[in-house]
Amino acid sequence: MKNYSWLVGLLAAAATTAQAQTTTDDNKVSVTGSIQSDVLIPQEDLKIGSPKYDEWALTNSFLDLNLISKNVDAGARFEFLKHPLPGFEKDYKGYGVPYFYLKGKFEKLEVTLGNYYEQFGSGFVLRTYEERSLGIDNSLLGARIVYKPYKGIVLKAVTGEQRRYWAHNNSWINGVDLELNLDQWFKGLGQSGTRVMLGGSFVNKYENNKHDNIMIDRTHELVLPQNVNAWDARFQVQKGGFNVLAEYAQKTQDPSFTNKYIYRTGNVAMLSASYSQKGLSFLVQAKRSNDMAFMSNRNNVGVSSYINHLPAFTQDQTYALAAFYPYATRPDGEWAYQAQMGYKFKRKTFIGGRYGMNVKVNFSYVHAIDKSTNLTGSFDNVNLKGSKGYGSAFFKWGDQTYYQDLNVQIERKISKNFKLNLMYMNQFYNKTVVEGEGGMIHSDIYIVDGKYTFSPKVNLRGEAQFLRTKGDQGNWWFGLLELSLVPHFMVTVSDMYNVGETNLHYYQGLVTYNAGAHRLQVGYGRTRAGFNCSGGVCRYVPASKGFTISYNYNF
Repeated sequence: MKNYSWLVGLLAAAATTAQAQTTTDDNKVSVTGSIQSDVLIPQEDLKIGSPKYDEWALTNSFLDLNLISKNVDAGARFEFLKHPLPGFEKDYKGYGVPYFYLKGKFEKLEVTLGNYYEQFGSGFVLRTYEERSLGIDNSLLGARIVYKPYKGIVLKAVTGEQRRYWAHNNSWINGVDLELNLDQWFKGLGQSGTRVMLGGSFVNKYENNKHDNIMIDRTHELVLPQNVNAWDARFQVQKGGFNVLAEYAQKTQDPSFTNKYIYRTGNVAMLSASYSQKGLSFLVQAKRSNDMAFMSNRNNVGVSSYINHLPAFTQDQTYALAAFYPYATRPDGEWAYQAQMGYKFKRKTFIGGRYGMNVKVNFSYVHAIDKSTNLTGSFDNVNLKGSKGYGSAFFKWGDQTYYQDLNVQIERKISKNFKLNLMYMNQFYNKTVVEGEGGMIHSDIYIVDGKYTFSPKVNLRGEAQFLRTKGDQGNWWFGLLELSLVPHFMVTVSDMYNVGETNLHYYQGLVTYNAGAHRLQVGYGRTRAGFNCSGGVCRYVPASKGFTISYNYNF
């Protein structure tokens, strides 16, 4: 990665100049940005597997700076990971300016040069984004155009190379996306409050593979396609509280490390319907994906080179033990279903009580797709390198359940000062499929979360959680107390305790201070080794122990 530190200095100087100037509103330049620095002063702890580090402190630090005006924006990000946090050592280590851009904004046209993020539709053929907690930044370096020639029409075009840590993959990504909002064309649709959207996308990956020598055997070498194409079509209708989305995407033959170098077309289909009104909501959705791992380097492992994104139809959990066994989307294919309903019982009713009560039920189920052989021989050869791979009947399931959970949450205000949340989750987690070994783990999770308000500036929140399972490491307890002193301080203590196999405590103590746009948090404790996940994308986090410092500033 080239070092563009000079660009940050130039932008900082420009920001200082811009702030010092007095201009008209049309020519006004505003400065925005953020600073984020997470620091660990590590300590060795052989009981939990935390190693001894050569560095006395580890940090992931970021500085974002943006200059915003009526017609031109510019920005850059400086990243410092010379001594990165645990789990980031291998590929993330380094520092520099991997992200910078210049954007021109006109009446119907927007042009970006440099780095940018983009998503077409649900992301089935293109989604670039940043998620620092997962170590993801797969931005494109090139050009992006957004053109709105007429009301209801949005046309996007992108071209560029994809970032992979401190370099860019040796391929070129080109794509176009068109959305038509028919309600802006037809007066009757607009007057009835009905929104109708038609969308379509096309993405091409050109990968120079002249140095890729993928051998079938000692004498036969694979002929790899330099061009891989993907397209997406979608239809959405919204009226009142109803929202229905249907989307389908397909990808041409794309042999890669992920699919064991088979020559098979990929596809994904999704249908989602939701309804929401005061006091009632529901969501039902289904998705079938099949060999839709679309990467800018076919030989890479992990999520850093993904051009697209396949969301997991599982609920992102915030409670520690509910998130203990998170599901990661299977790139080789899956059937995924999710249903969710929320209902608010009215105040001063038998069930709702004096203050009312909210109930939410969520069910998620992920299963293998059918895979039948296209070859002469046994079923074990469905992924034979250089072949067309397997056949797959669309509506037929395979023989494995990957994940299932049913959770119920109840939120009720008991008195003027006390609020109570209850949650129960019944979960099946196929650890062998997600992590490589461990079998099917069945767990029951119970959570009690209460908050008491002593005064407008003082409140105390507590959590008690229990995970019961006969698999893996056995049962776990988790407890937390959080004292908030509004508007500046918050003190948190917690402990996660295994009462099954290891009998280890993972304790944490944190003090957080907020002042305007500044947030400072200091703490001490242990972090358990495990997976950190968001939206079906996961990163392994090794065990650690020590003092932590986290600083955030937005301006």
